[in-house]
Amino acid sequence: MTTAPAPEQTSEPQPSGEVGILIARQVDPGHEEEFERWAHGILDAAAAFPGHLGYGLFRPARPGDPWFLVHRFRDADACAAWQGSPERAAWFERAGTGHREIHRRHLSGLEGWFPQRDPSTSAMPARWKMSLTAAGGILPLSLFTGVVLQPVLSAVPLLPRTALVALFFSGLMTYALMPALTRLLHRWLYPG
Repeated sequence: MTTAPAPEQTSEPQPSGEVGILIARQVDPGHEEEFERWAHGILDAAAAFPGHLGYGLFRPARPGDPWFLVHRFRDADACAAWQGSPERAAWFERAGTGHREIHRRHLSGLEGWFPQRDPSTSAMPARWKMSLTAAGGILPLSLFTGVVLQPVLSAVPLLPRTALVALFFSGLMTYALMPALTRLLHRWLYPG
C-alpha cells in the first residue's frame, strides 16, 4: 500500500540556499512500470513549481533494491511550497499500491557528502567540520588539476575543458575522496 511521505522531521531550522530531497521507494515486483509512470508524473509536476531546479529518477542496480527520486529546489521556501501543494497531494492520492516510501533525506550545502550517523535522526557534523573536511579533499584535487590535467587539456577549448575538469572533480570528491575522508575522520566528525 502506498502511503504519503512521513511528515518533515526537522530539529533545526532549514539553512538558506539550495535544498535537495533524496527519497527511497520500495517497489513491489511486477509494479515497476506503474511506479515509473507515477514517478515521472510527480517529478514533472514538481518541475513546474517556481524554484524547482531539477530532478532525477534512479532505477535499482539489482531487482528488489529501492528506487531513488531526487528533487532540487532553490531554497527551503520553494521546497516547502511543493511539499504542501495540492498538486503533490493529488499525485499521492493516485499513487497505486505497488510502492511505498522507505526513507527520505533533506540535503543542503555540503551535507550530501556526509552520511548521517543514524538515519532515524538528522544528526550531521558541525558545518565548520564539514567545510574543513571538504577543503581537505579539494586541496589535493586542485593541485592535481593545476599540475597534471590543465597542461594535458590545454588544447581543448575553455568550455569543454572546464566541463571535463568539473566532472572529474565532482566525481572524485563524491565517490572517492569524501567517502574516504569521512571514514578516516569519523570520530572527529561524529563525536560521542
